Amino acid sequence: MIDQPTARPLPVRQDAPAGRTVIGDPAAVKIVAIAARAVPGVHSLGAGTGRALGAIRDAVGANDSSYGVKVEVGQTQLAVDISLVADYGFALNALADAVRVAVYEALTELIGLEVIEVNVEVLDVHLTPPAESKTLERVRPTGSTQLNRPVE
Repeated sequence: MIDQPTARPLPVRQDAPAGRTVIGDPAAVKIVAIAARAVPGVHSLGAGTGRALGAIRDAVGANDSSYGVKVEVGQTQLAVDISLVADYGFALNALADAVRVAVYEALTELIGLEVIEVNVEVLDVHLTPPAESKTLERVRPTGSTQLNRPVE
């Protein structure tokens, strides 16, 4: 889990010039991805093929945090669609609710627009592979594959 700093209020001067602020979709997508991944029980974002490609991107240092996240940013509102893979053992509805709350809070705090909906789709459940049993011993080859015939 990545420890992210919390938003700090910035000082605003009363005599500051007026202007328009536009929040780009990529900025909102990154905020959503970071908030969703921080929720315990979220294994990854996106579907299987994208996760495999994401693992390759992570290995070469080209992380694409937008996979599995779709955001529509308007002038005053935004909507989010998230697809994820859950870790086995977490209640899926509760996990989706926790992701929804984390994303809503992050977007409200960091962007300040009205979040009209956060849709969460649980695509799969990740099963941790079982550990090899220590009681099972592997058969070691003896080096001889011929049977000895009894001497008559």
